[in-house]
Amino acid sequence: MPDGNCNTETTLGKALRINQDLSRYGAFAEIGAGQEVARHFFQAGKASQTIAKTISAYDMIVSDDIYGREANGRYVCESRLLKMLSHEYKLLIERLATHRGPQSRFFSFANTVATASSGASKQSHGWMGVRFQKEPGAPHNDIILHVRMLDRHRLQQQEALGILGVNLLNCAFYHTNKVEGFIDSLVDSLREGQIVIDVIKFDGPDLQHFDDRLMNLELVRRGLADAILFSPKNEILNVSDAVYGKSLLIQRGTFRPVTATHIDVLQKGLVQSHADILKSEGKDVEVLPIMELTMHNLQTDGHVNEKDFLERVEILTALGFHVLISNFFLFYGLKRFLRRYNSHFMALVVGASSLEKLFEEEHYNDLEGGLLEGLGKLLEQKTKLYVYPHKTAQLCMTTKSFFPAPHLRHIYSYFTENKQIVDISGCDETGEYLHSQDVMNLLEKGDARWEACVPEKVRDLIKSKKLFGYK
Repeated sequence: MPDGNCNTETTLGKALRINQDLSRYGAFAEIGAGQEVARHFFQAGKASQTIAKTISAYDMIVSDDIYGREANGRYVCESRLLKMLSHEYKLLIERLATHRGPQSRFFSFANTVATASSGASKQSHGWMGVRFQKEPGAPHNDIILHVRMLDRHRLQQQEALGILGVNLLNCAFYHTNKVEGFIDSLVDSLREGQIVIDVIKFDGPDLQHFDDRLMNLELVRRGLADAILFSPKNEILNVSDAVYGKSLLIQRGTFRPVTATHIDVLQKGLVQSHADILKSEGKDVEVLPIMELTMHNLQTDGHVNEKDFLERVEILTALGFHVLISNFFLFYGLKRFLRRYNSHFMALVVGASSLEKLFEEEHYNDLEGGLLEGLGKLLEQKTKLYVYPHKTAQLCMTTKSFFPAPHLRHIYSYFTENKQIVDISGCDETGEYLHSQDVMNLLEKGDARWEACVPEKVRDLIKSKKLFGYK
């Protein structure tokens, strides 16, 4: 008999509810951390009413024989998860559709994960997903996640995976009619700081009201993810996979909208980076340019304007850029986040006017070493700060015209003399710096001069789709 404390609020209670739902029938395939999700359904009782099969193909040869070998040779990856979901779901339909089809809503659940104790060199992370029918005989839907487990010990990580897996099934079956409350239900019973969910994707005819972009933004807003990454095709990417093996060039901004200056900054940064990469790496390494926005730059009065957010991402991706949305107010936090996945050369490119903010000591009050520690964490042998001239009709700022407070000048000199803070252009090679806000002011006034301040493609998108309030 199931535990007497089972109820719909506990993990076992959710598993029991699903077991008692006679229309749900499916298969579980779990690799890498034990059958932590299926275990809850067995413990809750009446599992025979829900589980057609469980499988855990730990041996790589066995796993490859069942699901096929990945081109990259990896086992903890999105493509592996999708093969597992597809294979197990297809078998269910082939074997049971005639026998149980008219009354059953079939599903396949899968995860492929790597756990590691504290101090191990490898990451504790994994992919998890469910393929399910909303109604008997209906087309299937998919929900998939990428997660990182933050607990120190394997047993704790396995427990977290089990809870999350039960929550995912519960959400798929009973919480997909509306978007509101889905994330709350997904992380129910998990402690703060126990897991990171840095990718969530929805696909299928019954999930059209879920916008992947907004759902992933919500993960960042809640602190469940440090950052999310969009591809030029407006798809959600796993950051670790996207940046692996590449050098990075990152430009932070509001991009509301992208200006001609933003494009020039990136182009000059790319030219500079190729020389630095050869010197740093000893070989040419592919450069991935990324436009980054912080949650701070997306919020007004503590709230995110979803329409405005989608418009910014749409324009940036239409220009062929990867777009990163992060929770990192300070550059050193962003740099350390990316260093989890990437050891190659990295450059952050800013306008010269940003140097003043970089050297404001109050930003580093939470660090024992203050500003010196923060800049030390930001700039090292394979990380540089590229500075683009901030030019106006009256002046032109570069690294040479910036003077921090007297007690900080020796710190600034250290980084400039070691070429970790470098100019990427001279004043003669650049025009006046065009800020997004300057363009918006013109646009809001109906002043047609804004059109000359942005790339042609941006101009055409704003006008054709009436973006940013254009009339």
